[in-house]
Formats: sequence, C-alpha cells, structure tokens
Amino acid sequence: MLRYASLKLGRALIVVWGAFTASFILLYLLPTSPIELLFPPDERATIDPQAFAQMERAYGFDEPEWRQYLDRLLAALRGDFGTSVSTDQPVVDAIGDALPKTVVLAAAALVVAVLFALAVAWVATYLRSAWLRNLIASVPPLLVSFPSFLLGLIIIKVFSFQLGWFPPISSQGWKGLVLPAVALAIPVSGPIAQLLLRNFHTEYASPYVLTAYSKGLRKGTVINTEVLRNASLPALTQGGIIVGELLAGAVITETIFSRAGIGRLTEQAVRAQDVPVVQGIVMFVALCFVTVNFLVDISYPLIDPRLRAVPERGVTT
Repeated sequence: MLRYASLKLGRALIVVWGAFTASFILLYLLPTSPIELLFPPDERATIDPQAFAQMERAYGFDEPEWRQYLDRLLAALRGDFGTSVSTDQPVVDAIGDALPKTVVLAAAALVVAVLFALAVAWVATYLRSAWLRNLIASVPPLLVSFPSFLLGLIIIKVFSFQLGWFPPISSQGWKGLVLPAVALAIPVSGPIAQLLLRNFHTEYASPYVLTAYSKGLRKGTVINTEVLRNASLPALTQGGIIVGELLAGAVITETIFSRAGIGRLTEQAVRAQDVPVVQGIVMFVALCFVTVNFLVDISYPLIDPRLRAVPERGVTT
C-alpha cells in the first residue's frame, strides 16, 4: 500500500509541476511584458521608460526567462505566487479571500448534483416501462450539452423575475445560494448520472441480484441494499473531473449571479490581464485536481477489498 501511495503521489507532483511550467510558458513568455498589458495600447507610448523599467524590475520581469522560471518555481514551493499587478495584493491572500464563498457554492452544487444523479439512476432502474427508462436515460446527455450561461439566465428569469422566489443577485444568506448552486449543479450532474445509469444497469444484471430476489426482497429493497453501493463505487473515479467542472463552472456561475469567489476573481484577473493572479489560480485548480484524485486513488483500495490483493500488478483507479 505504501508503494502504491508513493507512486500516486509522484504522479500528482509531476502533474502540478507540469501545470506550473505550462502556465509560466503561456503567461510569462509572451512577446509583450505583463506590465504593458496593464495599460491601453494608445497609452503605452506615453509611459515614462524609467517608470516602466522600475515596474518591471519590481515584479522581476526584467530578468532572463530561465531565471524568472527558477525564481517563481522556488517561490511557489514556499507558497508564494507573487503579488497582483493590478491590486498589489499577494496572490495567496487574494485566493484565500475568495476561496470560502466558492467552497460553499461548490459543496452545495455537489450535493444537489449527486442527489439528482442518484435519483435519475434509481428511477430508471426501478421502472418497468422501457420507454420511460429510455426517456429518463436521455436526460443526462441533455444536461451535459446545455450551456451553463444560458441555464443561469433562464433560472434567474423564471425563479427571480417571474416567480420572485429567490433574489437574482445576492452573496448573503441561503436564498442567495440556491439559484447559483442549482445552475452549477445541473451540468455537473450529467456525467455523474450517465456513469451511475451504466453502473446500475450492469449491477442489476448480476447474479447476486437474482439471489436477493430469491430471498423474497422487493425491487426497491434490492436496489437500495444490493445495487446502490456496488454501482456508486466506480463514481469515485470521477472525483477529479467533478472538481474541475465545479471550478470551471464557478467562473460562469459567479459572474452571472455576481457572487464573490474564485470564479469571479478569475474573470477579473483575466479581464485586467493580471498574470500573477491568473497563474496562481491555475496552480490552485491543479492542486485541487491532483489532491482529489490522490485521495480517491488512496481510498479506492480501502473501500474495495478486491483491489488490495493485487497492488503489485499496477491496478489503478
């Protein structure tokens, strides 16, 4: 188990290093200096060259590219991603200030998405009518293909402007969380529901289900006690993908509903072309992705005893 965990940890570190290197190349090795991006094109010619050079020196943009890379890599290992060019706030502090609201939104959306996906898979398995099962099974692909921004606008129009149940723009209270959580949960629930539908169908055709029926159990009881656990276990492998979708969807959702958070910070940093903040957010997303995948990879053999017996064969999740 220790060798298995060490291998997964090594792969996670390689992914994080790759994300840092790719973000540095894309953001810092540009034809123009990041300082130039702060000013409109028609004003760049009027900037005092000495002031411009002083700003570049303050942020380390005057150093050779390889030196900038090593300096920023060593600083990142210490948890220092520099200072925002537009607000002069440390990048770590900016992300830390925005993180709690995004965590609350993502957690609420994840709960809604999981409950909805489980309901879709359970009902589709329980129903006897083939056309009803097919109708319900067609819902997840529709949710995946539905644009998030359009979904958010429809939700605001119906539940805020027409029905008046929830405020369209609010960062306070549970009522201000409902619509953003639902808007973020619906696209995320699609892939989870597709996987659960497939797993429920496979597990329901297994011999142990017939054994359960021979004991006189009802169909609903069989699904809850026999099928649900085995069918839900493989969904853990989507942990990293779900986290990525939640964080990516938060950018659109928080912008539409004017909620402060990582998504709104990303939108503002991109609009202001604040390179250090953008790279800090990229690294934060990469760390979240690899952390969730690492925890899933470690917990999977603990949950499924069948995987503990063959770790040396390179069984992965």
